[in-house]
Amino acid sequence: MMKLWRRTAGAIKDRNSIWLATLSPRTPYRHPDLEAAIIRATSHDGAKIDYTNARRVFQWIRTSPVYLKPLALGLSSRMEKTRSWVVALKGLMLIHGVFCCQIPSVQRMGRLPFDLSAFEDAHSNSSKTWGYNAFVRSYYAYLDQKSSLISSEAKNAKKGLKPLLLDELIKLQTWQSMLDMLLQVRPLDEDMKGGLVLEAMNNLIFEIFDVYSQICNGIAQVLLNIYETPAKPEASLALQVVKKAATHVEDLTQYFEICREMGVLNASQTLKLEKIPEEDIKDLEKIINGSVNFNGKDNGGEMRSELGNGSKRGLKTVITDKWERFDADCCSSTTLQAPFASCSSSHLSLVSKPVHKQDLPDLITF
Repeated sequence: MMKLWRRTAGAIKDRNSIWLATLSPRTPYRHPDLEAAIIRATSHDGAKIDYTNARRVFQWIRTSPVYLKPLALGLSSRMEKTRSWVVALKGLMLIHGVFCCQIPSVQRMGRLPFDLSAFEDAHSNSSKTWGYNAFVRSYYAYLDQKSSLISSEAKNAKKGLKPLLLDELIKLQTWQSMLDMLLQVRPLDEDMKGGLVLEAMNNLIFEIFDVYSQICNGIAQVLLNIYETPAKPEASLALQVVKKAATHVEDLTQYFEICREMGVLNASQTLKLEKIPEEDIKDLEKIINGSVNFNGKDNGGEMRSELGNGSKRGLKTVITDKWERFDADCCSSTTLQAPFASCSSSHLSLVSKPVHKQDLPDLITF
């Protein structure tokens, strides 16, 4: 009875909000039709997502950057007022889908236009909603930091300055921290493993592979530069990045296993993660401390890897083949589907099954 009452009350709230939105005048900051679509896409109905109106929001954003301000105002107003975890989670999924449209004006937006860092559901007992509250907060924290980061990167790219190697390494560490935040977004309560949370987890799996592929591609480029112009500070920082990537393999494996147990469809289609051999990290340490040169000689007397059998050009080929190919294959449309299939598909199926599976490469294979 209580569930029926909450469902009815939520439907009435949504209907009233849509009615008020249609009465508002159209200005550079207000767009009644867009606001109505936002409300419908973030309804109180926890049993389904209105993909049709989510698609309408994405289409408006793709049409012109003038719709970004009405979107920011409409969505922030909706998020700041709500005390429903269902509405809050749908709002986060919606803005996540907007990010996937990769529109320049969105990438320059900066931090999210609303704050859910202290969100608490007020429609149910806290003993039943604490897990949802935590899920919303952690999802928000990641998206807020991502929005700020991509905005900063877009501004730097606009300046046209070539980043220094040290800057690239710091950027990689930042994205590795982002991956850590992303892996914290997970259901903490057994009762959460279904419905809307399951849909959100499908989106998060895609996001994880997107971020991880950026890290992979970045490491490939950084290592090539390290071997071309060795410098101890940059090499030491690069080793930290490599070691962190090694721990991420374990973290990702555990995360995907949890997702598979939940029944997250994207997790069941993920690629196999291989451990980064400790020997490869030791080889990199030898290069950093000068015990290995590029003439095939190991000052310590031994060389396990293939580095001694080739030149720097050969090493480039190995790194490039192992890493940049991963960036293309890992997140292709044939493997995982973006959140809401936001701007990449004519339909709104959340996932599409892969044509094939393949192993993820080792971090470094000499």
